[in-house]
Amino acid sequence: MYVRQFMTAQVFTVTPEKTIADTMALMREKKISRMPVVEKGKLVGLVTDGDLREVSPSPATTLSIFELNYLIAKTPIREVAIKKVVTCHPDTQIEDAALLMRDHKIGGLPVVDEGKVVGIITGSDIMDAFLDIMGFRSPGQRVMIETKDQVGVMLDLALSTKEFDVNIGSLAVYHLRDNQIQILARLQGDQVAEVEASLEKKGYQIKK
Repeated sequence: MYVRQFMTAQVFTVTPEKTIADTMALMREKKISRMPVVEKGKLVGLVTDGDLREVSPSPATTLSIFELNYLIAKTPIREVAIKKVVTCHPDTQIEDAALLMRDHKIGGLPVVDEGKVVGIITGSDIMDAFLDIMGFRSPGQRVMIETKDQVGVMLDLALSTKEFDVNIGSLAVYHLRDNQIQILARLQGDQVAEVEASLEKKGYQIKK
């Protein structure tokens, strides 16, 4: 699964000379929390709602509200934008994008192809990908199987589902300690209970 499958392709951008006030207004209007800063078609920065909150009026400041509003209305966004932007490519695998976000402790990545911003992917998009991989939006019955991590496990599952004409809609494997695994399967068919019984006879634990 690739970033291009889950990214938002419609990206709102600002130029470095756009004021803080105008940028804040645009982000509120579009209901977005981050915006690439683009100059002559090239990504030169990124601004987030957190960056803008830091320069918003605070009760602790010694400046008057008029002075603050003046500064926000006149200061270009390049003064507060992140300059070293972590990016990814549309063909970056979704797990690699998630790892980049995790390692850099950021909530989103501009997606860049041949120097041009073509999308943006966020933590919410990564969560959507995870839900799809786990099959939570797929039809069928959720079955959790726990067993040793050994050769033949998937074959046993395949044979049991084929025997009772049950389709495997989705499959995910989670590795536990002591060489144990949990298999989360979304099974589609009228004889899911028979598949569970078949697997239990083969020594597998069905978790409810």
